[in-house]
Amino acid sequence: MANEDCSMVIRARARAILIPLALYAATGLTVAYFLHHANIGQRGLEAKRELSAQIEQTRAERDELARERKEWERRVALVRSDQIDRDLLEEQARMMLGRVHRNDLVILLDAGE
Repeated sequence: MANEDCSMVIRARARAILIPLALYAATGLTVAYFLHHANIGQRGLEAKRELSAQIEQTRAERDELARERKEWERRVALVRSDQIDRDLLEEQARMMLGRVHRNDLVILLDAGE
């Protein structure tokens, strides 16, 4: 009978220790899982950093395209106005036709330079 009492006491103490230990372990694993995915997951901090870098790159590209658009609008306005800029028109025509004016100075460079 003393043996049964001793084993019951051991079981009760084991349950008193192992059940909270198992609950703490399960809670710790759950917290670790969520922390891991909060950091590295699809919507985590690392993904946020990558998206921020992509946003900056896209904004820089947008600004460059806006500058290019303004330059083209300026050039089109010169051609569309009531008084066409003759120098610009002549420059474009020469470039398209591959011609030069007889008073122009042409400097030929080697392909390696």
